[in-house]
Amino acid sequence: MTYDLAPPNAVGMVASLSSLGYSLPDAIADLVDNSVSAEAPVIDVEFTWEGPDSWVAVVDNGFGMSEESLVTAMTVAARWSATDRTTTDLGRYGVGLKSASFSQCRLLTVCTAQDDGHWVTRTWDLDLVEETGEWRLLREPPADAARVLDTLIRGRSHGTVVLWQRLRSYRRATASDAKTQQGFYEEIPKVSSHLGLVFARFLTGSSALTIRVAGDVVQPWDPFLSSHPSVRRLPEEKLPLDGHLVRVRPFVLPGLQRLTPAEAEEAGGAKGWLRQQGFYVYRRDRLILSGSWLGMRGLRREEKCNLARIAIDIPAETDAQWQVDVRKATVVPPVPLRVHLTRIAKSARTEAAKSMRHRGRISARQHSRDLQFAWKVDRPAGTVHCRINREHPLVQAVLQEGAAEPARIQALLRLLEETVPVSALRVIHEPDTSDDPEPFGGSGKASKDATEVAQHTLDVLLAQGRSPDQALKVIRSMPPFDQLEGFWSS
Repeated sequence: MTYDLAPPNAVGMVASLSSLGYSLPDAIADLVDNSVSAEAPVIDVEFTWEGPDSWVAVVDNGFGMSEESLVTAMTVAARWSATDRTTTDLGRYGVGLKSASFSQCRLLTVCTAQDDGHWVTRTWDLDLVEETGEWRLLREPPADAARVLDTLIRGRSHGTVVLWQRLRSYRRATASDAKTQQGFYEEIPKVSSHLGLVFARFLTGSSALTIRVAGDVVQPWDPFLSSHPSVRRLPEEKLPLDGHLVRVRPFVLPGLQRLTPAEAEEAGGAKGWLRQQGFYVYRRDRLILSGSWLGMRGLRREEKCNLARIAIDIPAETDAQWQVDVRKATVVPPVPLRVHLTRIAKSARTEAAKSMRHRGRISARQHSRDLQFAWKVDRPAGTVHCRINREHPLVQAVLQEGAAEPARIQALLRLLEETVPVSALRVIHEPDTSDDPEPFGGSGKASKDATEVAQHTLDVLLAQGRSPDQALKVIRSMPPFDQLEGFWSS
């Protein structure tokens, strides 16, 4: 067999690794993965502004690396096989340190020591790699890196420091650029919030990990409100996948009326309630994906499903089936599990919608004397009688405007009442669906019909002497407009 050796071009590889789409919080989380794998009890993320010489570092007190292991860690894709990893290793492809770092900086230095206190260092200078076209891993750090490292390792006998310099976003900044400096430090709370979500499970318990960002301790964020007495835990399922079990735990969160304002704000997280609903996928207790319905058919973000959140724990051995990407930020549900995950999701969404609708209607009745339903429904002796509510503002207005022919209007109302197809609606309304048909087609948007009916109702209320604010308040709490969340923001 004849063949050619075709090693990747160094410059092209650097460009590829630098453009994988990491955000700063994602990139730092990838470095924290390594610190967790090194069993570090304390991890510090440091930010220092010095204009074009600004730097970011992740410092831990884990067990460190030998010089040989450091070279391996700095080599792109040096470890591929899962057999090379321990059961606590959060790595995936062996490129996380490099790809995350190259996405943010041009000068990467790693300094590490084991218990003997002997610190060893290696540096990637991407300017040098591009200049020479060779993977020249420097054994001695540049002077500016050595200066920072001396400060970071002072008093430490073991651990690892990952130092980023020549930051891509700030290479053209000046030390006196106040606006850019502000942007640099505004990244700190974003990073802290992200780490609190991704590593929440590591930040609690008797042997909890401590992560500090710019000196402040990161607080864990629990998307499931696990400790709240009103949270509902639906039945857990363990789904088989290639000899392993995928654990799925659905939660229905308490409605806003059962939460204090502080609890409600906390539960909404950084992205807000609508974007937090859905699946939360964990791999070895590390969050990979949050607040997503995984692109599965029939599942989309809807206000009525805001209380539905589902935890999925995937074994690391099934990474290939879940198509876990390099950034450990996206997954694709395996085909054999999709029908089960869809079923579980629909069940959780139904329970969440029931909870939202029931509590929302009770709350609306309690807080709005002006609330008027268009229909009155009675169930005497097992039958169903539907009557149009003559006290509804819009009905009253029609009756008054049609004073010349009141009998004809009353006849029309009685005809509508007596011909409501209750039995047909029961047949159409599938038994596993708990919700009423969605108003105005269920879009929740400002459709022509919805807008026209709302405008007529508003005109009537204004004519009755209500102020514009009072009239809008009545309409917002009036069915069916109380179910059109998206309508009010469009």
